[in-house]
Amino acid sequence: MQIRKELTEICHKVYDKGFVSAYDGNLSVRLDDQKILITPSGKCKGEIAEDDLIEIDYNGKLLAGNGKVSTEAKIHLVAYNKRKDVSAVVHCHPVYATAFATVGEGLTHPVFPEVVLALGKVPLCRYATPSTDELPDSMLPFIDYAWAMLFENHGAVTFGKNIKGAYFRMDKLEHTAHTLIAARVLGREKTLPRNKLKELYDIAEEVYGIKTDKRNRMDF
Repeated sequence: MQIRKELTEICHKVYDKGFVSAYDGNLSVRLDDQKILITPSGKCKGEIAEDDLIEIDYNGKLLAGNGKVSTEAKIHLVAYNKRKDVSAVVHCHPVYATAFATVGEGLTHPVFPEVVLALGKVPLCRYATPSTDELPDSMLPFIDYAWAMLFENHGAVTFGKNIKGAYFRMDKLEHTAHTLIAARVLGREKTLPRNKLKELYDIAEEVYGIKTDKRNRMDF
């Protein structure tokens, strides 16, 4: 099955890129309106095989596979249940993005034009203990519009219309966080001027047909 192959390949990529270590993180894909394909608990993403993937329903019940359902499947379920435009979820602990989450800072200011359009505002979800209902609840203020979120003192999650899209958002998020930290070592980052930010959004909509949710637009 092609979708199993793709999800397995992305699991290997997030491990090779250092977005997760040991058994951390979980990734999933929406199969249809009844089933989700997701990584099981306790499996290293760098070693996971297609047969290791499990299927669950939209309440988190195991439908197929021999693995155990991760307690963090709740992160995926809230996204799928709240957003029909989300068909893939990637939850990782990338070092630089998690550093921002650890100091209690989201990525919400306009610095890089491509990030403004491709990633949008990355809000910070308040700290919640992993595996509890508080974790998905912390996503609720942003779930209607955000394509990436940081979990305070925890990690990050990105969404996509397919697994590659969700992965590339995680990749872009980590690259952005890394670059911002490097900029702060040199002094500080410089945000885009307000008039240039408006110009960027206007061009994106008029020329490329990119319409951004106003709630997801970066500001000052």
